[in-house]
Amino acid sequence: MARWFWRTYLHHQKGLLFLAFLIMVIEGSTLGALSYMLEPLFDQVFGAGGEASLWPIGLMIFGLFALRGVTSLLSKTLMARIGQQVAARMQADLLRHILRLDMGFFQQNAPGKLIERVQGDTLAVQGIWAALLMGVGRDFVSLIGLFAVALSIDPWWTLAALVGTPLLILPATILRNYVRRKAVQLREQAGERATRLDEIFHGIQAVKLNRMEAHQEGRFTQILNRIVTAETKAAAGRAVMPSLVDIITGVGFLAVLLLGGREVAAGNRTTGEFMAFFSAMVLTFQPLRRLSEMAGLWQMAYASLMRITGLLATRSALHRPARSAAAVAPLPPLIRVEDVHFGYGDQPVLAGLSFTAEAGRMTALVGPSGAGKTTVFHLLTGLADPVRGRILLGNVATTDLAIDDQRRLFATVSQDSALFDEPLRENLVVGQADVSDDRLARALATAQAGEFVAALPQGLDTPAGPRGSVLSGGQRQRIAIARALLRDAPVLLLDEATSALDAASETALSEALDSAGADRTTIVIAHRLATIRRAHKIVVMDKGRAVETGTHDELLARGGLYARLHALQFKDEDQKE
Repeated sequence: MARWFWRTYLHHQKGLLFLAFLIMVIEGSTLGALSYMLEPLFDQVFGAGGEASLWPIGLMIFGLFALRGVTSLLSKTLMARIGQQVAARMQADLLRHILRLDMGFFQQNAPGKLIERVQGDTLAVQGIWAALLMGVGRDFVSLIGLFAVALSIDPWWTLAALVGTPLLILPATILRNYVRRKAVQLREQAGERATRLDEIFHGIQAVKLNRMEAHQEGRFTQILNRIVTAETKAAAGRAVMPSLVDIITGVGFLAVLLLGGREVAAGNRTTGEFMAFFSAMVLTFQPLRRLSEMAGLWQMAYASLMRITGLLATRSALHRPARSAAAVAPLPPLIRVEDVHFGYGDQPVLAGLSFTAEAGRMTALVGPSGAGKTTVFHLLTGLADPVRGRILLGNVATTDLAIDDQRRLFATVSQDSALFDEPLRENLVVGQADVSDDRLARALATAQAGEFVAALPQGLDTPAGPRGSVLSGGQRQRIAIARALLRDAPVLLLDEATSALDAASETALSEALDSAGADRTTIVIAHRLATIRRAHKIVVMDKGRAVETGTHDELLARGGLYARLHALQFKDEDQKE
């Protein structure tokens, strides 16, 4: 996994990494040099006639501290830049991959958990590579230099200082697995926290109207308590190794003091030699501590790295060619749905659905809730593929089309009329660079949106707000319809596109859409039957099948399901009036 990460994200940074490593090596070597300089400091400067050596040795020690300060600044700056670039690239790759997964993936993974994958996991991985490089380039080099100084003074003293080191092996093995388990729990619980916040803020109106503030606060607090417990245990696990290092280091210091102190007292060693050795051992304390902490940090990062690679390994359930087998012709296309079966898990939705949408004409899909109308929307636009049967656009099956080519044929308006927190102009053109003001004005006029947009404080530059919250439901639908008209696609697909409008606005907009759809194949999914009376063909769906087909008048005269739905709907509307 480390090799994959190097090839994918760090290899292109190898120049900066090598420079940072060299700077860290210089920084790490200063500790050994500082400890080495203590011997002449004590034996020459502090001895008889040491004034002549005061300035040279003092300036050398000052130079080492200055060099350490400069290299520390440079290495941390370089590693911060590398870390940010790596995290940004990982986040972009994850988002690019997630956006190309099928809708079934999003039905199984809450938005908050996906946000935590893109943000939290990448940030957890980001820091470990800087820590590893610093560990090798600075701390490990520091330890080598310091132990070289210690060995040069007395190998037996050095051996005494390391007497307790073997005791660290077993605890390190046990703690590695423990910390990794806790890290996985933490990442999962962080995803639950993000999901809960996402649901609360997106459903804030329902929370307030149903007086659910205390309930939601309680559920969120439970998640936080679990995170606190897991984080405390993980922190304790990570802290065990540095604590053991402290204890083992104390044992080593005691052994050196007992062994070396006697030799200095007996006159076999100088005070300068002992102080240089003792200082070298003292200076190993922080690098050794940081290296021991790195084991815990690596386990935390490894847990996130496993989640990232697992997500990148997830493949879309849609098996589409990179390039379409053939171009769809003619345009606008004839659309044929032939014996299509589809379901979500073990729940069947479509059970042999067949119908035809004539080129350049309007076809309406109606039926009771759960009949499978919105599923047809998903299949037509490539959000899902049939389990059995096929959908033909012109003379090409959808499964033979690249996803982008299929969706390029459709201009859609779905039930939720999703807008983004951007200016209305950006919501309308959605990345198209060649949309003139005249085209914008015509689309807004057709969608009955020109008046209210002109009345907004900043017109088309007015931000839509989070999820389009600045606008009313009807206004959001009008903007979504104008956006679809600007796409100028050969197929216009409307799923409850006028459900948020009053009767008069709906009638006016329906007439405008009739005119706009004159040179398009139009499919309208509707519950309100008044909106599709002028359709050239109405397909009545029930339990995943087409049970009736005809015009409005033909279906009423037949007295079947459509007639019953019509009678029930208008009876309900008469009672409301």
